[in-house]
Amino acid sequence: MAFKFRKLAIPEVILIKPEPIADGRGFFVEVYKHSEFAKFGIKDIFVQSNQSKSERKGTIRGLHFQKDPAAQAKLIQVISGSILDVAVDIRKNSPTYGKWVSSPLSKKGIQWLYIPVGFAHGFCTLEDNTEILYKCSKEYSPENDRGIIWNDKFLNIEWPLKDPVLSQRDRNWPSLEKADNNFI
Repeated sequence: MAFKFRKLAIPEVILIKPEPIADGRGFFVEVYKHSEFAKFGIKDIFVQSNQSKSERKGTIRGLHFQKDPAAQAKLIQVISGSILDVAVDIRKNSPTYGKWVSSPLSKKGIQWLYIPVGFAHGFCTLEDNTEILYKCSKEYSPENDRGIIWNDKFLNIEWPLKDPVLSQRDRNWPSLEKADNNFI
């Protein structure tokens, strides 16, 4: 089995494409293999898997993160529908602090997006009934759960819509400048 790893404009965020083996029955693919990921520098151990479904196109979930000591790296995969996935660098001393990268992900291609610790994560659904599966390197910690407002003017994220479907929680996050963020 093999994986293709591609660093995005912020090189810590990585698009990963497993290579399936196909035959007349269909295909087989290893979607995650710790030893292969570690060879590329992704050494996180993933301890929790989550699945979410968004019924309506134009739903934004995020921008979420957990602060230390419960900070999470994430591996994101779409299992139904499609999304625009976004990672924002919130490491205060980083040369790319406040910058973001995005990648479209869909069920049509088996791929993961790796988002390391020190990044906020969010996505916008591009189709109805979109489901994502994501692995986290730390378990959910309500006391460390934080977020940033999706339309922060400083970040200026190019979302593919102006009036998204949002949870009340996601409507009320602060700007990056005011976020409770302890990443240095």
